[in-house]
Amino acid sequence: MALTGRAALLAALGSLPVGLWEPSWTGLLAVNAPLALACACDFALAAPVRRLGLTRSGDTSARLGETADVTLTVTNPANRPLRARVRDAWPPSSWQPGTEVVASRHRITVPAGERRRVTTRLRPTRRGDRQADRVTIRSYGPLGLFARQGSHRVPWTVRVLPPFTSRKHLPSKLARLRELDGRTSVLTRGEGTEFDSLREYVPGDDTRSIDWRATARQSAVAVRTWRPERDRHILLVLDTGRTSAGRVGDAPRLDASMDAALLLAALASRAGDRVELLAYDRRVRSLVQGRAAGDVLPSLVNAMATLEPQLVETDARGLTAMALRTAPRRSLIVLLTSLDAAPVEEGLLPVLPQLTQRHTVLVASVADPHIAGMAKARGTTEAVYEAAAASQAQAERHRTAEQLRRHGVTVVDATPDDIAPALADAYLALKAAGRL
Repeated sequence: MALTGRAALLAALGSLPVGLWEPSWTGLLAVNAPLALACACDFALAAPVRRLGLTRSGDTSARLGETADVTLTVTNPANRPLRARVRDAWPPSSWQPGTEVVASRHRITVPAGERRRVTTRLRPTRRGDRQADRVTIRSYGPLGLFARQGSHRVPWTVRVLPPFTSRKHLPSKLARLRELDGRTSVLTRGEGTEFDSLREYVPGDDTRSIDWRATARQSAVAVRTWRPERDRHILLVLDTGRTSAGRVGDAPRLDASMDAALLLAALASRAGDRVELLAYDRRVRSLVQGRAAGDVLPSLVNAMATLEPQLVETDARGLTAMALRTAPRRSLIVLLTSLDAAPVEEGLLPVLPQLTQRHTVLVASVADPHIAGMAKARGTTEAVYEAAAASQAQAERHRTAEQLRRHGVTVVDATPDDIAPALADAYLALKAAGRL
């Protein structure tokens, strides 16, 4: 139960003349006794809160940055109308800063024996599961002097999915894939690629692609056309250890890696390849296997939604063993990790031959654009020292990348805005060269 501001105001206004003209307990009692009686009647006429029926419906998922509408249905079984204010509580990250009060509070009037709906619009600022907290209802009497108050638990979960901002690059990458696949006038030929069909020779074709047996059976010279391999296995490995927690720009490095992985997964599934996901640090955080082409992207997005960086050093041996167990046959293993010298030299390099002798390995890393800006700074003593430190950091990354390349690994090192298209281009280059 709770007194309203209206009751407090009436009590103050009634006590003021008593205090000025005849200050006594009798005067105060004469003013406040009727007010207390009115409050008691108002409390008795207010609809009970504990008996209300509350149910939820609405969105169960939303991409980061988008809105999710959750509807709360309030059923009033009492024989008195419900005049109430409702607070639908959610975690603070369910709204943009400063908008929680407006978004979570509602006024509602429910006649006796009826139901009404109120909608809470969420705009989450973090990935993961957002679970509803208590629904607090304050029921007012007809005079607005006194109120009943109570809380209800009405469970509901909204899963906030990765935003997949690199989706805008997908049409251009698919166009390049169609060129490699021979669906346009551009036909490619590469060692180890799959035979597609025969066509008539045109000037400029590689004479090594002439099919002499087919030519002997017809009057025109026939050449073979090739297409990239299909139905290849691609394992996306997300390193969720401490290096993935470093913030690059406004988001952790892990978020940029997930965005790049989603673009590659969308592209590879369109190319007819099988895509799987492994998220690992010291144990498996997420594993997606055996999904059909149409279900790959939704499954990956759903699995990535709850991933968070772990402040532990990644176990490179355990990661390698799990990757080999997940990919028993020759595959393309895409490892999204850091190019920091210590984790690579002490953790990844000693176990890398186990991967490269059986699989094609591609390492992708998110670079900090702030370091590139620091390397160009000049003008002051402090700026020169920052430029020297940034140049040293860049040199270490280049040296680490070269060590990986000497082991036959393809390395992609790009900023958060460029990592997704750069990784997709590296995949297409491997496909065009017949290395998958």
